[in-house]
Amino acid sequence: MNTVRTTLIKTSWHLQAALPKQAKRALDALLSGLALLGLLPLFGVIAALIKLEDGGPILFWQTRVGKHGRHFVFPKFRSMVVDAEARLEAIRARNQHGATITFKMQDDPRITRVGKVLRRFSMDELPQLWCVFRGDMSLVGPRPALPKEVARYDLSARRRLNAIPGLTGVWQVSGRSNLAFPIQCEMDIAYIRQQSLRYDIELLARTIPAVVSGKGAY
Repeated sequence: MNTVRTTLIKTSWHLQAALPKQAKRALDALLSGLALLGLLPLFGVIAALIKLEDGGPILFWQTRVGKHGRHFVFPKFRSMVVDAEARLEAIRARNQHGATITFKMQDDPRITRVGKVLRRFSMDELPQLWCVFRGDMSLVGPRPALPKEVARYDLSARRRLNAIPGLTGVWQVSGRSNLAFPIQCEMDIAYIRQQSLRYDIELLARTIPAVVSGKGAY
């Protein structure tokens, strides 16, 4: 009898844990799919503007690190000059995050004119809706890091990899790039501990005014 009761309790616990994950995935697939369809005209305008400015590629592709260290391909609308990666070392000393893992610089000289507008309203991130639709990302979660950044993580920072990365998250609605990496990391870890469907919906709602304000976007 005790064995049966224990089995029922374990089964109930697993179902309770699985259902929120299934609901989160369903919400991700539904909203990202609708957004991709609805934003197609805007995507066309952005693509034309990027191409007209310098003739370079429209999308910038990177490898990013997802849940449990799994790598996936990550697209953005290109907001920098074509040789931006080659120019990084020349300005690395001006990193506004200091000698930390991430590089952030206000008025980065590598950003194009179109790119400044895209970054101001986070429109450069919109192609990642495809990653959400595929399941590589979620609408809400820690931002996916570069492999070279993850290689420098300590044990605490690696806890960010315990969740599917997101398009938006806690620090994206709380100051964005103005927050130093250790603070971003603490916020992500706190989110992972208390994540719920209700909390995700709240963060999605807070993302809209954060994007419109443009505060911390660079």
